[in-house]
Amino acid sequence: MTTSKARGPGDGVVKTIVIKIGGSTLGEGDSTIPDIVELWNQGARPIVVHGGGKVISDWVVKQGIQPEFVRGLRRTDRSTLDVAVAVLAGLVNSQIVAEFQAAGASAIGISGVSGGLLQAEILEEELGYVGRIVKAKAAPVEAILDSGSIPVIAPTALHLYPSESGEDRILNVNADTSAGHIAKAVRADQLVFQTDIEGVLDARRRLIPRMTRGQASDLVSGGIAVGGMIPKIEACADAVTVVGSGHIIDGRIAGALLACVRGEDIGTRIV
Repeated sequence: MTTSKARGPGDGVVKTIVIKIGGSTLGEGDSTIPDIVELWNQGARPIVVHGGGKVISDWVVKQGIQPEFVRGLRRTDRSTLDVAVAVLAGLVNSQIVAEFQAAGASAIGISGVSGGLLQAEILEEELGYVGRIVKAKAAPVEAILDSGSIPVIAPTALHLYPSESGEDRILNVNADTSAGHIAKAVRADQLVFQTDIEGVLDARRRLIPRMTRGQASDLVSGGIAVGGMIPKIEACADAVTVVGSGHIIDGRIAGALLACVRGEDIGTRIV
């Protein structure tokens, strides 16, 4: 595994940073792409993992498929899987890569299937082609980093135990969970989730600036963290056994990512 470090903003030390961003093309005025490009220009090694749930939902409806959810998770049948893979690894991934290129950065788009980056098994039969990630390989990502480019990764995975027909060789996996596994595989310095809220909130809706793994677990088990915040907290808590630190920040704030990498107090830090 590559052990070289990139310069981080202002500290003279190079950092490998896994950044989870939203799935749709980022809106006008959003600072996420410029911030990541600035990190790259300063010599850091950013790795981008993106989602795409809303875009998938839009395209599922366009194909005349009725979305189904089981305990808040999308049930992914064969038709839905085809749409999800096409949207994630095709449309959304290419749009984000194009944005980086337009901003002057070299970016290469891949999916979790590429080089066996992410490997998974069926999470629950009831959910269909939804995977639970079992392992992640650093090599495909390291090769892109070593070429001087930004990896942009769509959250799909190779099925470790496909059927004889092979129609289920690709599984849909959670993007937040994917980011955590990739951060562990490359032993990143930081794992950062760009969200649309200020960070993790307590029962009184106050920002929690810092949490331990145990406190993060209590927040989830106690029902205080809900919805899409749960996989982010769980991914951070799991990743920090290897990764330097995990962060959940408000990506709507200009320069938030740069401030986070510099070590400023912003959002929630999980250690």
